[in-house]
Amino acid sequence: MRILLADDHPMFREGLTATLQSIPEFEIVSEASDGDEAVRLAEELQPDIVLMDVSMPGMNGIEATREITGQSPHIGILVLTMFDDDTSVFSAMRAGARGYMLKGAQKQEIVRAIQVVGSGEAIFSSSIARKMMYYFDAMLGKPAVNQLFPKLTEREREVLGWIARGSGNAEIARKLGLTLKTVRNHVSNILNKLQVADRAQAILLAREAGLGRE
Repeated sequence: MRILLADDHPMFREGLTATLQSIPEFEIVSEASDGDEAVRLAEELQPDIVLMDVSMPGMNGIEATREITGQSPHIGILVLTMFDDDTSVFSAMRAGARGYMLKGAQKQEIVRAIQVVGSGEAIFSSSIARKMMYYFDAMLGKPAVNQLFPKLTEREREVLGWIARGSGNAEIARKLGLTLKTVRNHVSNILNKLQVADRAQAILLAREAGLGRE
């Protein structure tokens, strides 16, 4: 089973490579340090499996998953990340990932997950399984925003909705009757709670959840 590793932490890639190379049926064909490189190598090498981190510089793991599954749907994407929030799980599944595991998983859990995804099936760690209800809610109908972003306050979800529509801070302040400083504070809180690096990633997650389409 030919495997491509995509993670921006060299020490984690080194440790994971050492673990997987001890399994006779596994072959590490290459490593990528960002999403753009992962997409390029996946297209060039056509691995069976891509182990994909979510947070990477440039193109993130969700976007890279979408690109790879769009170009080569036979490649299985197994997300291996530290993020266990509902939004990341939901977005990864929407992008075409077949599995979602946390980096703290035991060696045998990761090995089994790779084998399952390699056989064309889907797998999730026990802590992630409960979050899949949001994905199925999305398939059946638009899920409630407070379900997808439970850590945000009602006002923060409202601000996120305007961010998803492409509105700037000044426009949001006018629309909601808030001061510019208050909006900036809300935006900062939103980025921290969603565990995203910048406004662009927040827009991506919000639109994946159905916001910004009104």
